[in-house]
Amino acid sequence: MTLTKFSRLAVVAALGVAAFQVAKADQITGAGSTFGTPIYSAWAAAYQKVSGNALNYQSIGSGGGIAQIKANTVTFGASDMPLTPKELAAADLVQFPTVIGGAIPSVNIPGIGPGGMTLDGATIAKIYIGEIKNWNDPAIAKLNPGVKLPNLAIIPVHRADGSGTTFIWTDYLSKVSPEFKTKIGEGTSVNFPVGIGAKGNEGVAANVLNTKGAIGYVEYAYVTQNKMAYAKVINAAGKAASPSAAAFQAAAANVDWSKSDHYYVILTNEPGATTWPITGATFILMHGTPKDKKASEQALKYFDWGYHHGGDIAKKLFYVMLPPVTVKQIEATWAADIHTK
Repeated sequence: MTLTKFSRLAVVAALGVAAFQVAKADQITGAGSTFGTPIYSAWAAAYQKVSGNALNYQSIGSGGGIAQIKANTVTFGASDMPLTPKELAAADLVQFPTVIGGAIPSVNIPGIGPGGMTLDGATIAKIYIGEIKNWNDPAIAKLNPGVKLPNLAIIPVHRADGSGTTFIWTDYLSKVSPEFKTKIGEGTSVNFPVGIGAKGNEGVAANVLNTKGAIGYVEYAYVTQNKMAYAKVINAAGKAASPSAAAFQAAAANVDWSKSDHYYVILTNEPGATTWPITGATFILMHGTPKDKKASEQALKYFDWGYHHGGDIAKKLFYVMLPPVTVKQIEATWAADIHTK
């Protein structure tokens, strides 16, 4: 792969892992979600310019982010799988959402461009179970009348690390396919019986781009920045939905965050004619009584800046910002539950 083909998000990922390495006692450190890496790194670069405060974010996957915040080795963890209230209480953690995005079935099929084919959840599930093995399979052809589908082996690509994107993907497939739920199930790390494992959204995207016949699930920013081909997906309303910020917003339209217990919300397979069915929020985890109070205070200032000034950056990366009323609720949660004084 040339640098130019994968350059922007490769640089963003590198920033997430290695940027702002000048050590400070109160330096903000975070780790986790690769789904959220583009926005957290872009916000960090902009925030440092206006505040002088640095962020060292490790793009290691949601499973790693959960492990590191529980071990108290970072200021915050980032996960696309929300923790249950019971899990939060056991680890003295406070949880809040930041932005909303989507997991996209990206493909590498000759002659198929972005949105050039359609899949449904049951068919995607059979691909990842290993029951549908060729792109000209009758089940795929039935969903794509008039589309020339090659006699080409399907190479499913999945995450090899603990991943919130995997959680979003498998939660959706478990909802629409009882067989998938029984054979594979949902979680940040599951046993896929077929395909190639890759680390991070970056790794899945790179494998799909370089493997003819591949299908993989990646966050939408990686799709758009790398001009990846993708499939439309039949949503709960029976419509062929295309991924977009508006489609992610449609998935979140039915959510009342004020009534959610510790912001525990999963946005897959929501109703609506234009809804993207594989939508998810990404979440931050912080200790209620942090070890480094000053760094935690700085982290909250960073996220506050992102909520109030990072909207244009989020829009360029195709994330959806939370509504102002939810931001106020989150800020009230900080004041009540995160003790930085």
